Amino acid sequence: MNYPQALLQYTHIGTVTECVPFGGGHINDTFSVRTENGRYVLQRINSNVFKKPLQVMHNLLAVTEHIRKKAVIRGLDPRRATLTVIPTDGGECCAETEGDIWRLCLFIDNSVARDRIEGPEDMYACAKAFGVFQRSLADLPADGLWHTIPDFHNTPKRLTALEEAVRRNAAGRAASVGEEIEFALARRALAEKLEKAHAEGLLPLRITHNDTKLNNVLFDAASGAVLAVIDLDTVMPGYSVNDLGDLVRYGASTAAEDERDLSKVALDMELYRAAVDGFVCGCGNALTAAERELLPYGAMLMTYECGVRFLTDYLDGDVYFKVHRKDHNLDRCRNQFALLADMERKLIPCN
Repeated sequence: MNYPQALLQYTHIGTVTECVPFGGGHINDTFSVRTENGRYVLQRINSNVFKKPLQVMHNLLAVTEHIRKKAVIRGLDPRRATLTVIPTDGGECCAETEGDIWRLCLFIDNSVARDRIEGPEDMYACAKAFGVFQRSLADLPADGLWHTIPDFHNTPKRLTALEEAVRRNAAGRAASVGEEIEFALARRALAEKLEKAHAEGLLPLRITHNDTKLNNVLFDAASGAVLAVIDLDTVMPGYSVNDLGDLVRYGASTAAEDERDLSKVALDMELYRAAVDGFVCGCGNALTAAERELLPYGAMLMTYECGVRFLTDYLDGDVYFKVHRKDHNLDRCRNQFALLADMERKLIPCN
């Protein structure tokens, strides 16, 4: 059988009986591996996205070990509470073949992932899972982790990149999107909101997940209870409010991210409230009062930042995000800005 060569460094797991592509991720190459001793997940870390994959592994190991210890204290099965990295035959945390970094993790048995938020209950459960993730890591110093993607959610720098794209006008499109550019630049104060709060000591740097989607939460197949938060490649220092914000941006919109009919785009307040309630419940006393007050701005910032990034890529000629039709990035940008405008109408008066 033609298996990835990395498996040759894991002979202690037994004879491989199956190795097939697995999951729907778009970043790493992922395989389901079976041996007579059990089931595993093998992944090649995408070095085009993660320039320093060993830093990704450092963060993943630090976080999973911390969560595992907490699970044992709570009387939970640590193999089902978080990812378990399987060492190579030589005791290393990952395998290197032909310049690629691979990792092997134990498959969490009797677990399921869900792809779509069907209603407030799903949103609450998802948000609570990421809140518990925050609470579990609240006593792990964020400065002990690498910034695996520097300035990943540094919104002021995203705005600066947009201004540079406007000046370059590489695709000759700037004149046709003056309204969108003006919308983005008029919200400089919003772009700087969280960085300013951090500088003033109001918003602590925490360990954040940075990809808070429903399909990154595993549920028990029988009971439906939350088991673990997975897909930890983007775990790094960040702001708690952004983790909630990205979930709201993705899960509480009434339309798909690239919907062109902007009349369909709005913030579903029932889903928004379910997200906030679940996240706050999961975090418990780990959140400060200032963080709770800034939660609406996390939602607005993540939506704004995505819109700015789509607009920047459109101006540069669609070189980063994959597009599937003419003006796809512009459609995405307008969609996110419409969602942000609705958030501003609904959320700012509540503060």
